[in-house]
Amino acid sequence: MDAFSKPDLVANYAARTEKMVPGLSDLHKMAAVLLAERVPTDAHILVLGAGGGLEIKAFAQLHPDWHFDGVDPSEQMLVLARQTLGPFASRVNFHQSYIDSIEAESFDAATCFLTLHFLPEPERLKTLQALFRRLKPGAPLVVAHHSLPGSVSDKDLWLDRNAAFAKVSGLAMPSGGTRQSASRDLLPILSVAQDTALLRDAGFVDVDLFYAGFTFRGWVGYKPRT
Repeated sequence: MDAFSKPDLVANYAARTEKMVPGLSDLHKMAAVLLAERVPTDAHILVLGAGGGLEIKAFAQLHPDWHFDGVDPSEQMLVLARQTLGPFASRVNFHQSYIDSIEAESFDAATCFLTLHFLPEPERLKTLQALFRRLKPGAPLVVAHHSLPGSVSDKDLWLDRNAAFAKVSGLAMPSGGTRQSASRDLLPILSVAQDTALLRDAGFVDVDLFYAGFTFRGWVGYKPRT
């Protein structure tokens, strides 16, 4: 996570992410559709991992009465989010912090994109439980991150495919080969089955996979109404 304080990574974050994540803009639009099914027109939405501002901008453009709390530990990434959002930034309360600084049971929905794959399994469960506590009954959670479609033993193969996709999308890759060694060695990527189970263990119901692009997966789940 310390990489998100490096000026070169922050400056190129949007361009890199759009080339690395298949259908990123459509992922954001699909998430907005899922949220809109359950939230009021003036929804208050918690965005965990808000640095960069890409998903908030997509949501804000589609829903002019939604307001957001954006949480991210990186000051530099929150600066980038404000720049990305432009006039939409006035609809966001930014928090340079972690989820524990946010009050419980006050949000109509929550999202967490491209963040949970940085967390080991026990910490990931704690984060999902913290998100659960901060949602109103019946509220949706939408998450998306690296998740392996098969066995964890296939991690290298799928990350190679991800890297090849980024390369044909125009992203310059390291000269030592296409494999994303940092992702392979450092990210505690889980399987789809493990990620789905964690969402249910955190308390979410009606958990469904709605997005898949190589190793990237997206789920929606709901806090029970009672």
